[in-house]
Amino acid sequence: MKTTITSRHFEASEHLKDFANNQLERLTTVFDRITSCSLVMEEHPDPDFPQSAELIVHIPQKSLTAKSASSTYEKAVHDVVENMKRQLKRYKEKKLQY
Repeated sequence: MKTTITSRHFEASEHLKDFANNQLERLTTVFDRITSCSLVMEEHPDPDFPQSAELIVHIPQKSLTAKSASSTYEKAVHDVVENMKRQLKRYKEKKLQY
């Protein structure tokens, strides 16, 4: 799985990048045919949830997208990965039905 982590308008620390990579690796336990992942983290103008994360996962013949905003980047990344895990499980169940 090819992984791309982008931080817009700030420089992500190594700790944050390692945390994001570890979270993204958890997706392969749900669906092992992921070809690539793209995680984009950026500052948001909303004062309640200033950090946001967007995850785009490419699987054969389809792309899935999830977004999350939170008070910290770690929480936003965790939430977006959990959301993507639910989407991948749903996709896998639908695929097995047909």
